[in-house]
Amino acid sequence: MTKRKRYSAEFKAKVALEAIREELTTAELAKKYDIHPTMISGWKRTAIEHMAQAFSGQSTAEPTISMAEIEKLHAKIGQLVVERDFLSEASSLVLGTGGKKR
Repeated sequence: MTKRKRYSAEFKAKVALEAIREELTTAELAKKYDIHPTMISGWKRTAIEHMAQAFSGQSTAEPTISMAEIEKLHAKIGQLVVERDFLSEASSLVLGTGGKKR
C-alpha cells in the first residue's frame, strides 16, 4: 500500500494562486505539478474562502501559554511520574517477582 503524499502549505498556496490567476487550466496545472485536478480545485476553493481572514486583522496563531501555566503543567507531570513509579513498585510487591511488567 502506498502512503499519501503530503504537500506543504507553501506549495498548496503557490498552486492555488496559479489556479486563481487562471493563466493555465486546472488540467494543465495538474500535469505541471503531477497532482490530481480535484486537489487543485479544493486548494483554490479553500484559498478563496479563507482569503478574508488575511485582512481581518485577527491573528490565527496559537494562543500563548503563560509561564505560570507551563510551571503548573511541569509540576503535574512530576506528580504523575512519582505516582506511576510508586504504583509500579507497589504492584511488584503485591504481585511478587512473577508479576507481568509492561
